[in-house]
Amino acid sequence: MIRFLSFTAILSAIVLLASYIIFCVIFYVPPRKKIDSEAVDLPKGKIYEPYWDDMRKWALDSRGTTHDNFTIQSFDGLHLCGKFYEFVPGAPIELMFHGYRGNAERDLSGGILRCFQLGHSAFIVDQRCSGNSDGNVITFGVFEHLDCLSWINFIVGHFGSDIRIILTGISMGATTVLIAAGKQLPSNVIGVLADCGFHSAKDVICSVADGMHLPSKLIYSFARFGAKLYGHFDLEENTAVDAVKRCRIPVLFFHGDEDDYVPSYMSKILYDACSSRKKLVLVPKAGHGLSYPVDPDSYIREMRDFFYGDL
Repeated sequence: MIRFLSFTAILSAIVLLASYIIFCVIFYVPPRKKIDSEAVDLPKGKIYEPYWDDMRKWALDSRGTTHDNFTIQSFDGLHLCGKFYEFVPGAPIELMFHGYRGNAERDLSGGILRCFQLGHSAFIVDQRCSGNSDGNVITFGVFEHLDCLSWINFIVGHFGSDIRIILTGISMGATTVLIAAGKQLPSNVIGVLADCGFHSAKDVICSVADGMHLPSKLIYSFARFGAKLYGHFDLEENTAVDAVKRCRIPVLFFHGDEDDYVPSYMSKILYDACSSRKKLVLVPKAGHGLSYPVDPDSYIREMRDFFYGDL
């Protein structure tokens, strides 16, 4: 009996430790230093290097473009920060969410230029745990979609009941806005742009683990347990694939066909499950998050045709 109890205690300790380590690797964001106003954060990796000059210019241009800073409080007491770039008063606003461990300036500055070319204003958001926003736990859309709903309510309250909103997201930001789109939304929200999102946290975590030649099912089991125990959320509580089945607004999906981080089949799963008017655009030779930099003209044309083609 003593040996059994000792074995059980050791096994439990191993499970708790493994879950904690994986929780920290996947979900935890340590306290961040104050953002360097001179430096420009660029995504790491060889696939992004050809676009660094464009990305740097977009970031610097965003700093020099007139904008307003806003802060709201999340449902769990975090201060969340966003920046509003107005095209003209009353223009549709794209409420934009960045990707996993990214930030608004790094991931969304190019989107400001794109918005202006479409006659949209841009509202770029630092998600919880990122940029100037508070928080230390990333939840893969479980809590972030509630932040999206809070930003929608803020925009309607601040800009007026006639304002039109398009929810825009890239990578985890796309998953965030898709989960939000499955909720009861005000009529102000007229559409969704989802760029290289994933249909479930489980599948994207397993896909990344497989790519690293790790035991994906075991990793995910520890990840989900760690998320519940240390992060107080369930990875399977809200998924984008379930949300799009309830969606009632138009959704335009983009995905690079050479994305080896969030494979393009994940957008195909979302497209097939989506119950509203929809279109899936696969961009040739585009890696993760690079559909717009690879072919900006086609990206803008697809957006204009989808959202305004019948006008």
